[in-house]
Amino acid sequence: MELAYIPSPSRGVLYLGPIPLRGYAFCIIIGVFVAVWLGNKRWIARGGRAGTVADIAVWAVPFGLVGGRLYHVITDYELYFSPGRDWVDAFKVWQGGLGIWGAIALGALGAWIGARRRGIPMPAYADAVAPGIAFAQAIGRWGNWFNQELYGRETHVPWALHITSSEGGRVPGYYHPTFLYESLWCIGVALLVIWADRRFTLGHGRAFALYVAAYCVGRGWIEYMRVDDAHHILGLRLNDWTALIVFLLAVTYIVVSSKKRPGREAVVEPGVAEGPADGTETADEAEDKAENKAEDKPEDNAEPEAVEAAEAAEAKGEAESATKKS
Repeated sequence: MELAYIPSPSRGVLYLGPIPLRGYAFCIIIGVFVAVWLGNKRWIARGGRAGTVADIAVWAVPFGLVGGRLYHVITDYELYFSPGRDWVDAFKVWQGGLGIWGAIALGALGAWIGARRRGIPMPAYADAVAPGIAFAQAIGRWGNWFNQELYGRETHVPWALHITSSEGGRVPGYYHPTFLYESLWCIGVALLVIWADRRFTLGHGRAFALYVAAYCVGRGWIEYMRVDDAHHILGLRLNDWTALIVFLLAVTYIVVSSKKRPGREAVVEPGVAEGPADGTETADEAEDKAENKAEDKPEDNAEPEAVEAAEAAEAKGEAESATKKS
């Protein structure tokens, strides 16, 4: 008898009249909002304008969704194009199935298009949104919980996930909640990037590369625990190989970029002056401004008493000069 476990929802969709409200979609949408909100705060802190992150996200998010779905359909094509399958299901994103590798790749392409239209350096934008993407992934993984999918090996640990559905070849039982493992790992990745960015002043795409490398480490061991069908190469799942290759590329980029372009971008958005992005003044700047204003203050604006004293002194001097001449 199991005394403790993580229950699965009885269903992943609720209906508001004829309108379906799907838990998977809600998790994706909430994740996007969190990523844009945090990315906007980080972008402003780096010297950019408010709203720029959201404007570019209008390009990045649709591209990312298409890329994520394409990667999933291509790598698991037998789920949609093998005998007895309906190829129309390939378009049913709400049923689950978004590959993060494709989402990041095409999402980056969409972001590049949006950034290029505004004259913004893509590496600087990527650094600003990197932690937000990790948080979005952490939230999005709960969509797998609603769909009772992508769990790990059978286990009897107290935090085991109780699968109750038998649809799609599922076998009811208790399994490792790999969705939860990846969600927690992504939160850790986001916090790591935020800390490292502050500690080492990462720039020119290195904060984003750190996010990619750290995520790949976690995805490697989590992927190894999963039991859903997947293509294998030399005994390893395809996503494990992808994680390994992408990890090496990210680390290489960090090393090479640090040598060629150390430090951080001085200006991240054209037309925005250096200094506090919100237009406020520091205390020193306000004091200097007040002193300069006082020094440049014309005599006409002097206090009336001072003006009268000066005129009296001038008149007295003229009278004494006239007396001496006479």
